[in-house]
Parts: sequence; C-alpha cells; structure tokens
Amino acid sequence: MNKDPFEEYLRQSEPNKRDLGYAWQTAVGLQAVDGLETSHYLIETAKKNIEGEISLEEANALINSYYAESRRHDADRTEEADKVSARIAQLLAEQSFVFSPAQYLSIHKRLFTGIYKHAGQIRDYNITKKEWVLDGNTVIYGGASELRATLDYDFATEKAFRYDGLSMSEIIAHLATFVSRLWQIHVFGEGNTRTTAVFFIKYLRTLGFDVTNDIFAENAWYFRNSLVRANYNDLKRGVHETTEYLELFLRNLLLGERHELHNRYLHISKAIQKQDIGDAKQDIGSEKQDIDGAFPYGNVLKTAGASAKTADHVREMYAEYGFETIFGRNDVTELLGITASPASTLLRKLVDMGVTEAVSGLGKGKYRFKPIS
Repeated sequence: MNKDPFEEYLRQSEPNKRDLGYAWQTAVGLQAVDGLETSHYLIETAKKNIEGEISLEEANALINSYYAESRRHDADRTEEADKVSARIAQLLAEQSFVFSPAQYLSIHKRLFTGIYKHAGQIRDYNITKKEWVLDGNTVIYGGASELRATLDYDFATEKAFRYDGLSMSEIIAHLATFVSRLWQIHVFGEGNTRTTAVFFIKYLRTLGFDVTNDIFAENAWYFRNSLVRANYNDLKRGVHETTEYLELFLRNLLLGERHELHNRYLHISKAIQKQDIGDAKQDIGSEKQDIDGAFPYGNVLKTAGASAKTADHVREMYAEYGFETIFGRNDVTELLGITASPASTLLRKLVDMGVTEAVSGLGKGKYRFKPIS
C-alpha cells in the first residue's frame, strides 16, 4: 500500500475515529516485522469499524468468517496478517492493562490463537534467527530452561524502578533498555516482536504517554532491527550492543522529534567501518604523524607542505576508497565528519597537490586517488 488507507482518519477532529485510525494503522504496520501484508478486505473492514458501521468485535468476526468460508488463493500470505491485525486493533482500543508476565503471555495468546499451536505458551526449545542487519548472524536469545525465571526477574526489576527525578532522556534510555531486554528473552517460538510492541504500547500509556502517532506503523522494521542491535556484540569487529537506535525511535514516538530512521544505518557494516577508521587513526597516532614511509602519498604530501590534519584526512580517505573507488563531496563529509564547504576545499587542495584527480567537475564533482608513478 503506497497510500496510507487510514490517513484521512488520523486528521479527524473526532477523537474516536482518530484513535481507531491509529490502532488499525499500527496493527497493520506491525505485520511488516514478519514480512506479512494485509488484504484489501481487511482494510475495508477496518474502515467500516472506524466509521462506526461495525464494532471491533464484529470486525474480528468478519475477518474470521472471510477465511473460514473457503480457502482463499491468497490465504497463506494474508490470513495471519489480517487476523493478527484485527486482534491488535482490538487490544489497543481496550483500556484494561496489568503490568505482569501473565498479561504479556495473554497478549500473545489473544494475538495468535488458531494461528500458532503454542499461542500464549513459553517455548521449550532453543532458537536462533538469521538477521539481515547482522549479516546473517543471530542474537543470543534466552535459554529455554530459564525463560520463566528471566521473564519474572525483568518484570520485577521494572516494577520496582522509580522514574521520579529523571530527565526525559534518562527515562527514554531506561525504557529502551527495558523493552530490548524483554524482547531478547524471546519467550515465544514466533510472534515475539508483535507481542512485545503491543504490550509496550499499552505499558507506555500507563506511564502517561499517548503513543498516538504513526511511528510504529511506518517504522516497524526499524523497531525490530533496533531491538536486534541492542542485543548483539561482536567485539573483535567493533560491534557493540547499543540502544542508541531504539532511543531515536522512542524520541520520535514519545516526544514528537523527527530523527531519520533508516534501516541501513543499523547494519553492522557501519559499526565495522567506524572500527576500521578508528584503527587507522590509532595507527596514524602511533606513527607520530610520519607522512613518509610506506604510505603511498607520504612523499607527495611532504613535498607539498601538507599539514598533519590534511595528512590524516588523506590516510582515512585512502583507507576507505583506495585506488579503485570513485568518491564525491558527500562521501567525504560523511567519512571525515566535516561540512560541505571544508570538504570541497580539501578536494580541490588534493587535486592541486597531485594526490587525487577529478573524474568530473570540481568541488561537487567526482574524484579518485591518482596512481603513484
């Protein structure tokens, strides 16, 4: 769906339509975490509910009947998405909530009864999952023999936590840690992210947050990947577990900020790249800014009277691009952490020194390192 089918309702002045619109939008958007898409029938049924033509209970009944009448040609793709979406919408519309492991298990049971045999049950086997954001590696999930104890411990710890006296940044950092640890347990065989999201939304409401915007709906996949990155370490490659991405998500969700949430930023290749750059800087430091020796452009830079800072920039760029890669100003700004104007000046300076050569244009053009003759 390119156009949000619920957008018109989110702009409504009628609170009931707006709230139902957010509930359905979130419910449908969360299916993306498992690569599922809802049917056109589900969308039309949701609209009837928002318009007040049918209740949420009737919407759920219609969806169940739709798939019970006959085997649809698209049932394998849409049945789970449609049924779970309708159930999420109903759960989000309900005011009742108890912060407890029993509530967490109950949400899973309500979402997946008739879809998974293990609905509402703690898994009794160990799991791994290949993650795109980890280059096919897996998070280490909770061990099957310890799941209940770990779940009870996390709930008890959060229940005892006091939020008074904390800044909003501290609150968000704590919430990110709590939800990432809850998700990492991975209590269920399937459906963990959707269950965690629904539970978390309802919990946030008890803390006084409205959570009535499109952040979950539009960024469900980012939410899941940020949970993955909050629970993965590969220290040899410079990858550390971090809640920084989850905190950006929550700042958008809870504070209405507008941080860019791009999944490509979460891929571990970014962290590895930073580690490589950091290692290169460390090597530069250990060489005490000696721009002679093995570095290909050491003599060129020395003859041109280049500063140590320029030499550092050239080393970083060469480590990243080598002789083969063509790069531009935007690449340099991102790599070196400098703004556009200094990047343009540096690129022109390196051409004048004979370190690089222009492939097209100057300043905003494309460049490559000039082979040493």
